[in-house]
Amino acid sequence: MSDIFRFKQFNVDQAGCGMRVNTDGVLLGALASAGSARKILDIGTGTGVIALMLAQRFERAGVNAVEIDSRAAAAARKNFRQSPFASRLDLFEGYFQQLSGQPGQAEYDVIVSNPPFFIDSLRNKDIRRSEARHATTSFYEDMASFAASHLSGSGTLVLILPEETNRLMINYAARSGLYPLSVVSVSSFESSEPHRYISTFSFERVEPLLSRFVIYKSRGVYSTQYRNALENFLTIF
Repeated sequence: MSDIFRFKQFNVDQAGCGMRVNTDGVLLGALASAGSARKILDIGTGTGVIALMLAQRFERAGVNAVEIDSRAAAAARKNFRQSPFASRLDLFEGYFQQLSGQPGQAEYDVIVSNPPFFIDSLRNKDIRRSEARHATTSFYEDMASFAASHLSGSGTLVLILPEETNRLMINYAARSGLYPLSVVSVSSFESSEPHRYISTFSFERVEPLLSRFVIYKSRGVYSTQYRNALENFLTIF
């Protein structure tokens, strides 16, 4: 693992699972708003980084995570067990749709996901990597419907997505009664076009709050925004 993703309060074991910590994940973990949330769900947790970051940020919250890949799920369990937040972390191995009707699955205050974002495109020959990066449109329809059914009245759904997929999700969310509350456009440099959007959806129909997040001040030099967002997590700060 690159030094950029060594964490201060927990270790992340990725050995043998084929899934790597990435910038999208750490940004979502650092920037997703959860307020006074008591119950958080991370859909597609991979090795558990986002769930671990949320457990660190929100000390009163229990964080549930769901992951379909057995090797990633095994890594996440190990990472959860060895973390300082083990008592507040729980993992379900399977599809998030299977959580409906599961005993003890109460309403969530926040649902987060760094989901697959290549839709209906040519599949990678490596099936496991393909599943982690590709989805059909039904995946996003299901996620919107699931969130609308499992969020508390004041709950939020927070996703990080590229522009085209974000637009698609906005449409599916609206069909389920969820609307953008805030949208953070993420750019590599001040002069760059956004390549990701962190969108927060809620049941409120309001004018969304728009903001911008820039990762680099210059090539190889992180912006103040990035340093401030990640300084409590990454050992490089």
